[in-house]
Amino acid sequence: MIDIPDGLAAAQAKFNGDAGRAFIAQLPELAAGFLDRWELRLDGPAMHGVAALVLPVLRADATRAVLKLQLLDEETEGEPAALRVWNGDGAVRLLAHDAPTGTLLLERLDPTRMLSHVPDVHEAVLVIARLLAHLTSGPAPDGMRGLGDIAQAMLDRTPDAVERVPDPETRALVADCAAALREVVDEPGDRLLHWDLHYDNVLAADRADWLAIDPKPLAGDPGFDLLPALWNRFDADDIRWRFDAMTDVLGLDRARARAWTLGRVLQTSLWEIEDGRPVDAQQLDIARRLRAAHRT
Repeated sequence: MIDIPDGLAAAQAKFNGDAGRAFIAQLPELAAGFLDRWELRLDGPAMHGVAALVLPVLRADATRAVLKLQLLDEETEGEPAALRVWNGDGAVRLLAHDAPTGTLLLERLDPTRMLSHVPDVHEAVLVIARLLAHLTSGPAPDGMRGLGDIAQAMLDRTPDAVERVPDPETRALVADCAAALREVVDEPGDRLLHWDLHYDNVLAADRADWLAIDPKPLAGDPGFDLLPALWNRFDADDIRWRFDAMTDVLGLDRARARAWTLGRVLQTSLWEIEDGRPVDAQQLDIARRLRAAHRT
């Protein structure tokens, strides 16, 4: 029997509606099918995030692995391609992939040792920066969704979204983020981005101190990858240090990285506005402080 965590079912219903509920309904049968097809045995309780069910398993040769079952969408469909490019170098290793369902068999890392457990936030930020410098060092494979198209679509949506924001300062900040993005949108870059490298998406392993998991890959500018490390484990007074440290390690032009980070704030702000929720106050603070740093 495959137990479906209540938290995963609630998240799928919240974010994916009927498609999410249908995905949850078919998960037990889907999991059982892949356990049989790939000759896997369950080896512990189910784990989950917002989007995926992760089952610890043993392969036929007793190798420890995890079976990841997720709803296939534009964010998850590029994951196996990115993992193949990285081939276990700085990221979790892909062992098998089913294209029609997006199901993955991955090496098993240590979920009890997340980067978010490291008490020194500056040390954790530098780990993220070094991983990003490595993971984004090469071009994205052909067919990867591109940051240029995503960024232009964001700019096209901004005027209508801004009109729906009642607070004048928030409106101004969102408009400033769009203005910064407009300056770089014609040069979106071609590097392979992780897009979601926050502290819970970095795990320890026996073969490496830290490895990235759960990419939502894009082809684009590495500056678009900085926001998760600024926002998670939020500390308003630490924003400037984190931004400067990461741009140093990655060797990024600060003005361009700032523009792409503000573009990332715009992306999440548009999601909130269009779903009828307030724009995240912490992300607005990041935008405010990066904008102020640019002027000094």
